Amino acid sequence: MVFSSILFLLYFLPVFMLVYVLLPKKAKNYWALLISILFYAWGAPNFLYVVLCTSIIDFYLVQALYKSEQQQRKKVLLTISLALNLGLLAYFKYANFFIENVNVALSSIGIEQLAWTQVALPIGISFFTFQTLTYAIEVYRNEHAPFERPDHYLLYKLIFPHAIAGPIIRFKSVAAQVVDRTETPDDRLIGLFRFSLGLAKKVLIANVLAKQADLYMGGDLQALSFDEAWIGIIAYTFQIYFDFSGYSDMAIGLARMMGFRFPENFDSPYSSASITEFWRRWHITLGAFMRDFLYIPLGGNRVSSKWRLYVNLWLVFLVSGLWHGASWNFVLWGAFHWFFLILDRLFLLKFLEKIGKVPAALFTFFIVAMAWVLFRIESWENAQIFYNQLFDYKDIKFIELNNSFYIILLLAILFSVVGRLHFMEKRTLFFTAENPILSVSKATLITTISIVLLFLSIVFLSASNLNPFIYYRF
Repeated sequence: MVFSSILFLLYFLPVFMLVYVLLPKKAKNYWALLISILFYAWGAPNFLYVVLCTSIIDFYLVQALYKSEQQQRKKVLLTISLALNLGLLAYFKYANFFIENVNVALSSIGIEQLAWTQVALPIGISFFTFQTLTYAIEVYRNEHAPFERPDHYLLYKLIFPHAIAGPIIRFKSVAAQVVDRTETPDDRLIGLFRFSLGLAKKVLIANVLAKQADLYMGGDLQALSFDEAWIGIIAYTFQIYFDFSGYSDMAIGLARMMGFRFPENFDSPYSSASITEFWRRWHITLGAFMRDFLYIPLGGNRVSSKWRLYVNLWLVFLVSGLWHGASWNFVLWGAFHWFFLILDRLFLLKFLEKIGKVPAALFTFFIVAMAWVLFRIESWENAQIFYNQLFDYKDIKFIELNNSFYIILLLAILFSVVGRLHFMEKRTLFFTAENPILSVSKATLITTISIVLLFLSIVFLSASNLNPFIYYRF
């Protein structure tokens, strides 16, 4: 089940919220946990027992870690916790990839391939793993005490707004909210608005662009013309942004309706004036996780040589690439971004500052779009074909597309940069404020917009059978 489905919108969410609002405060967490378990079981019932069992084990491991007075014992328990969670991730997500590459190597030297049964990938295992890692490590670092009750830990890990697609929630940022929180009518209304906005981004923009992206990047690449290839990559570039950022908006909105404050995950990344800036604005919670739990422990910027710094950055983007998927194309995608980050540090940032913000943003957008080719097309051979078609300007078909595509594309471009416009800054900040107070006029406006967006999205979903979700497999 995904948020952008008729089942969720017309049945699951209304029932959940109605009961949640009516329940006394002490019962809200139990209801939220029950529904979160049901939500996950709906999509991956065979793996529910794995998630629940490992969660209970990890809860008591971290409890023992926290209570121990011996530093050596703390390290051992932390190691066990990390090994358990990273081991599960390695098995479910990377075992197939590892065996496939081993078999290729064995075949090349004439040795019989290993027999192997393909392992199914549990939904959201990457997000679950990162949640668990932050919990164990932050308790070990004494940044926050662990939960006292297993149901609190299960709710932190399984709460359905972020269960399958993030954002990545740091333990210390929501620990107090899990135990005790209060949602106000204003919170529910702002949450509904944020959810409706995210749903519209996903359904009315990403889904429309997905049709062209799939047509020109998922078919016969050799037959593509110059203009077809460019329409395909531009459509995909905006599709993946509105798909993922829309889902993040929906998660943040749903959490807000329940009284939770989830961190922002995107900040107009396509208006970035460098790849360095892009990674401060794209998938912010993943970037923060990689910085605090990998880059800084490796030494960060405080290393003895530039080469060590470059290696550290390479390791971060190698992990980032593999986190997105167990395939060489994701490794290449990470390497592509790493290369331009290094160029930024060497000379590119100075050059981009000289040419001005708009040319710099256009250049950065071009680089990001070129990288998405590697993300979308799984084989290097096919990616090369697609790159060739992108720059074969002699082969132009002058294809005609529906006017609706161009309208949606223009909206995508507009909404990609509108958050950075000066007149929108205060309005954007209002929806992230801790305790905003809505006037009657603001409440009426927000309600009206939310209803309109929900109605349009539901109508579109009812009329279309195309509803992909790119990050669902992670």
